Amino acid sequence: MSGIVKQRVSAEIDGQVVVFLIGMRVNRPWKVHKWLPVALAMGRMLRELGADPGAGLLGVERFGGLRRGILVQYWRSFEALEAFAVDKARSHAPAWAAFDRAVASNGDVGIWHETYRVRPGDYECVYNNMPPFGLARATRCVPARGRRESAPGRMQAADAHRIAD
Repeated sequence: MSGIVKQRVSAEIDGQVVVFLIGMRVNRPWKVHKWLPVALAMGRMLRELGADPGAGLLGVERFGGLRRGILVQYWRSFEALEAFAVDKARSHAPAWAAFDRAVASNGDVGIWHETYRVRPGDYECVYNNMPPFGLARATRCVPARGRRESAPGRMQAADAHRIAD
């Protein structure tokens, strides 16, 4: 499903999902040699994860501007995210060490992340006349019918669909 879905849809997830927000901010644009490696490292990590579906990354949405970028990543579990982050054979650990050596806390480029564990039934989303996007693209895109017609119903649909559907 890559074109516009001409109906109201929502996401369906088996179990929990972890939402990981990560971004960078270029504080000193003229120091390309400091921020460009950070931006390129993220691209390498995403390619590596894309080539290994078993790693646990379910999907990614990218947003950005000239000085700030953000990725919204959807993961199967916190444990999968953490395993990727600390695995020295993967691209993250060496990239983090390189950042710490080159930038550390000198103010040239900022990086940040936030992690949210979303338990079954504790999410709500709706999309209308959109290509598959966000959580629905990362998991399953389903019609927003029945319990999924309203925000309160969608908030409970992840648990209830196993019994009611």
